Amino acid sequence: MSTTTTAVLVPLLPFLGAFAGILTGRRAPGFVRPLAVLPTLAAAVLAAVVAWQQGGGDALDAATRLTPTGSVPVDLALHLDGFAVLVALLVGVVATCVQLYSTAYLRDDPRYPSYAALVSLFTAAMLLVVYSGDLMVLLVGWEIMGICSYFLVGHYWETEAARTASLKAFLVTKLGDVPFLIGILALAADAGTFRINGILTAVAAGDIDHPTLIALLLLAGVAGKSAQFPLHTWLPDAMAGPTPVSALIHAATMVAAGVYFIARLLPLFTASAAALVVLAVMAAVTMVGSALAALAQDDIKRVLAYSTVGQLGYMTGALAVGNRSAAVFHLISHGAFKALLFLGAGVIIHAAGTNSLAAMARMRGLAGRIPDAYWTMTVALLALAAIPPFSGFFSKEAVLGAAEHAASGDAEGIPGAAGWLVLAAGLLTALLTAAYATRLWLMAFRGSGAEAPDHGKQPAAMNTVLWVLSVPTIALGLAAWKLPGWFDGDSLTPALTTSVLSTGCALAGAIVMYAAWRRTAVLAARTPLGAVAADPDAAPYVSEEETIASHEAAYGDIAAAPDPADPGRILLGPLHRHAAAGFHLDAVYAALFVRPTRAAARLARFLDREVVETYVSGAATAPRLLGAAVRRAQTGNVQTYLSALLAGAVVLAVAAVLVANGA
Repeated sequence: MSTTTTAVLVPLLPFLGAFAGILTGRRAPGFVRPLAVLPTLAAAVLAAVVAWQQGGGDALDAATRLTPTGSVPVDLALHLDGFAVLVALLVGVVATCVQLYSTAYLRDDPRYPSYAALVSLFTAAMLLVVYSGDLMVLLVGWEIMGICSYFLVGHYWETEAARTASLKAFLVTKLGDVPFLIGILALAADAGTFRINGILTAVAAGDIDHPTLIALLLLAGVAGKSAQFPLHTWLPDAMAGPTPVSALIHAATMVAAGVYFIARLLPLFTASAAALVVLAVMAAVTMVGSALAALAQDDIKRVLAYSTVGQLGYMTGALAVGNRSAAVFHLISHGAFKALLFLGAGVIIHAAGTNSLAAMARMRGLAGRIPDAYWTMTVALLALAAIPPFSGFFSKEAVLGAAEHAASGDAEGIPGAAGWLVLAAGLLTALLTAAYATRLWLMAFRGSGAEAPDHGKQPAAMNTVLWVLSVPTIALGLAAWKLPGWFDGDSLTPALTTSVLSTGCALAGAIVMYAAWRRTAVLAARTPLGAVAADPDAAPYVSEEETIASHEAAYGDIAAAPDPADPGRILLGPLHRHAAAGFHLDAVYAALFVRPTRAAARLARFLDREVVETYVSGAATAPRLLGAAVRRAQTGNVQTYLSALLAGAVVLAVAAVLVANGA
């Protein structure tokens, strides 16, 4: 079988699995789990075969005319290079792990058949994005992912939080997709093709008339899809969905699509210094802001959600300094350990009966109840904190090394300001990342107080997946030496300067957090815990706002009575309240967009009801009154009719005489 034929089957198999799952879900429930796992597993195996055949060599291209358009044609095209085959392999492996994990995690969920089918469709859409060589075909997968995320985030539609989160995710990403589509059309108009290879050729020849404008339009869609400032607010709220969905979205689909898209079209962005500076500013603000927000969250899933936003900021930062190899390397590394973190968090939530870190901090022996999750989560958090020799260290160092290279002025065509901005924000974020990773580990596994509940041994499917994902979390750092040919031949080995600086920042963040935790541990044992958030996968989801309200009910003003179990609150001080609320960006959006839109809707309703309907009613009233008057004259009395006829004749005769005399 040829490489291109094998590649076609990779997205096709999960699509067929989704289609079959929808058709047979209710009629043959025994086939639901095999149809969920096996097609995705087969796609992962074939993705590995494609990666092996491609081998990091020259890109493979194949295309057929999908439809003539009369102007710019649309082609069903494949483009297989080192980036595409590795990202596709990541998507296949993570999706298979999520499907296998979900068979146990959602085993009693009555809507599991539709859930499994949507996960398969989600996977197929992302694989289409990765392998596509035509922007319009890529856009199809891009939009399918958007609708799948809407349904999956809103899986627990009975709860207000899930309904709101799914709608917010859909609307915010669509807000970015509108300029994104305009940018694609403008780019195709200048290049004369939707084919990515043709577009890059046109960029190299200088045939793109407005590269800055087009790059900024495309960047809006990427900011929405990859949850970058200021369109990142949907991702933390998306935690209202099932935990395996969070793992899939954060690790291998949707949010990775935007980063991958820029990586494919990076020459277009490097053609505009202004676009690179905007991208660098967006990345820097995203990195630092999300890390501070993660340090203030009580919900374990929201900590990881803000962590994803920050790590995506590293990827966009690497792209801002013109190094797509470092960006994609970190994308792959992050996909492995972030999937492990979310799936491990699902085990913790079920074992603890809560997703509140404050509650876990008051549980003794939780690590002993779930040893598999404890050890694998520890490995994943070390990778997240970029502690050597775990994979996150090498991929993050590749980003910081690229930023240092650009800051020194050695990167041709890259503004030095972009390099300095990404480097400074990256080092600060390294400190904050290690701090919130340490906080999560200490509060989840080193609590004191009542004995942690014993829910029995976790299902083997869930534990097996955790150990499978721990392998790339540990070993992917070897790619820095072994796979340079798959990454444009660029060196990904750590540089001494940035390695020392970032590792020092990470160790400093971990040490400071540990010291703060030691100071608060004694107070934590003396303070009762108020109501805590419930497991969203086992009971109605309790939002962060409701959690804060419950804490305020227990302690009064939450700012005046800080939770002594949370060292993050002590370290952040007055900033904690703002960071916990995501720096009130939702409130800003509500003031700038939501309230004016609602006011405009109320005005339109008033004008429709009081003005338009008044004219319509008036237009109907006049004929109705005339009809009523005429109807009264129709009495049915012949004598009345004759009298009226005689009177009319007399009037006409008199009028005729008067006219004649006047003449």
